[in-house]
Amino acid sequence: MASIQYVYNTVKDLVNKDQKGFVSAEEFNNLAKSAQLEVYNDLFNDIHDSKRLKRQGIDGARDKSMSKRIQEDLAYFAKNTPIPKTNGYFAKPSDLSRIISANTFGSYVLDFSSKTPIELLYDEEKIERVLISNISAPSEDYPIALVSDNIYVFPTTVNKIQLRYYKIPQSLNNDRTPNAGPPLISIQSNVVDPSTSRDFELPKHYEDTLVEKIATMVGVSLRDGDVTAFTSSQSQNKENV
Repeated sequence: MASIQYVYNTVKDLVNKDQKGFVSAEEFNNLAKSAQLEVYNDLFNDIHDSKRLKRQGIDGARDKSMSKRIQEDLAYFAKNTPIPKTNGYFAKPSDLSRIISANTFGSYVLDFSSKTPIELLYDEEKIERVLISNISAPSEDYPIALVSDNIYVFPTTVNKIQLRYYKIPQSLNNDRTPNAGPPLISIQSNVVDPSTSRDFELPKHYEDTLVEKIATMVGVSLRDGDVTAFTSSQSQNKENV
């Protein structure tokens, strides 16, 4: 995962180099949260670009494929969660970002699963037409669901579902989110305390992207390649010491 220590130290050095003052741990946490969420949302925007490249036949092959890279990065956030029915509906998970798919909660008999895919609908008018249709009415073999404030599955005999979805990146403690975990960064005597800090919930190759976004938020002027050039020079300086 992307190292919180690397990102914080690099941002701090860039801020000092640009004479922008000092970035406190609290300020960094707030900016880091925004940067992480921005990178996360950019992945979904990139999906559309990758589909366009694929249609045009110019997406790379294997490890060069933009589509493959995005899918691998989003896999960090994919979750499978069983949800029981409560008061006639299925409550959305608190960390839900985007639904991937849903199935009835089947069982395995002789290595065959009895779970059934659920068709997801988001249009209330459309689902009303389906429910009163003599041809396409839902059944246990062909269930459907209305996704709105909660998830409503038809037929109503379905009592448990398996939801696959992309979760929101883990929040900070100051969000008062249940089970949020420790803050991104905890500073003791101006040094990152690894025992009370945690890394970003993003793949390691997004470290420089996070540095760039946070530094820009602080007000550091960056040009293309500045972060890479800066971190390379810092590494060389340390090796020469």
